[in-house]
Amino acid sequence: MSLSPLAMITLDSVTHLTPAHRGAVVYAASHGGTYAAAYAAAKGIAAIILNDAGIGREHAGIAGLDLLGDLRVPGAAIAHTSARIGDGRDGVARGILSTVNAPASALGLTVGMSCREALERLAGAALNPAPAPPLGDEARHEIASDVRPGAKVIVMDSASLVTPSDAGAVVVTASHGGLLGGRPETAIKVPVFSAVYNDAAIGVDGAGIGRLPALDARGIAGACVSAFSARIGDGLSTYHDGFISALNETATRHGGRIGQSAAEFCDAMLAASL
Repeated sequence: MSLSPLAMITLDSVTHLTPAHRGAVVYAASHGGTYAAAYAAAKGIAAIILNDAGIGREHAGIAGLDLLGDLRVPGAAIAHTSARIGDGRDGVARGILSTVNAPASALGLTVGMSCREALERLAGAALNPAPAPPLGDEARHEIASDVRPGAKVIVMDSASLVTPSDAGAVVVTASHGGLLGGRPETAIKVPVFSAVYNDAAIGVDGAGIGRLPALDARGIAGACVSAFSARIGDGLSTYHDGFISALNETATRHGGRIGQSAAEFCDAMLAASL
């Protein structure tokens, strides 16, 4: 089968999509939640495969496939136990589909199919760019602290939304805790004081918590909440519902503990940052 250069695209994160990827078939090693799916649809992809991130609370790790299905866009997710979340090449090499939406099923994609075969099937189909998704809710929030008057916790649906103004802050993200392509510099773009992620059910090679050692090396307190306690891709759920399942040595020194609520963890980090 002869494919054009943009027929199949492999990315470590859905946030690496650009308008140039309009009409492409994509494997992006992001979670399959609604934030990731809506982002991909907004870029006009023709079809996409993501990582199921352990599926997790309220099936949040694959909820984006329903959103894509409503837009008539083929979508699927690979099992988090088959390939590393955050690593596009590994997903194509080892990924096995765990979930398929109706438009993808109609094109012959099935649970248990390899990611590579699924991409080839999608690339051979006659597909149109995704229509614009419905507008979502605000993706960044500030929550006032009870332990430090005037201090705030910065809560966001994706780590890609961190800005230079967040330097030194206590940040809660609803992104998975995996490094992008295994690169330590992708743990976070800004030198925050602490950062919380979703463990994406940890997955193969411990990929879902891979950011934590990289943050430690930069003196940043890092933690993950369990994918079964909070909805991945939903920052407010991470803060209000999440319970800490993993943390690094820096976070431990600052009072972080396994089993804390995310809110309790943030209070400890705010107190330590005084």
